[in-house]
Amino acid sequence: MIIRIKKLRPDAKVPSYAHHDDAGCDFFAVEKTEVKAGERAMVPTGIAMEIPEGFVGLVWDKSGISAKHGIKTVAGVVDSGYRGEILIAVANISDTDYVFEKGHKVAQMVIQRKETGEFEEVDELSETKRGKDGFGSTGA
Repeated sequence: MIIRIKKLRPDAKVPSYAHHDDAGCDFFAVEKTEVKAGERAMVPTGIAMEIPEGFVGLVWDKSGISAKHGIKTVAGVVDSGYRGEILIAVANISDTDYVFEKGHKVAQMVIQRKETGEFEEVDELSETKRGKDGFGSTGA
């Protein structure tokens, strides 16, 4: 699959896969961005892209940044019709400020096929063993 990339700034880094069998491609900060403890920020990448119709880009944490520094991605769906800059929305859930330096990895994107469901309103749903049991219902 070919994914067309447009640099919006000459110093932007094109997304890349660190290993040939990685599911997610890395996106990089195009400028220094500070994310204060407990706050959110938008990290610019300087990249626009053309995700093929029938696919979606799902933005996920970089595991090391998330585990070591408490940086979580938010708002992680990039639809195939979007042609603007890929901005990575992040939240700092730690008690320490974090700085993305220019050129640093920010997040990863998984490109996958999308399915569109048809919604049908009904009066009742089918019964299952789990039923309405939710948060913590399995003892975890």
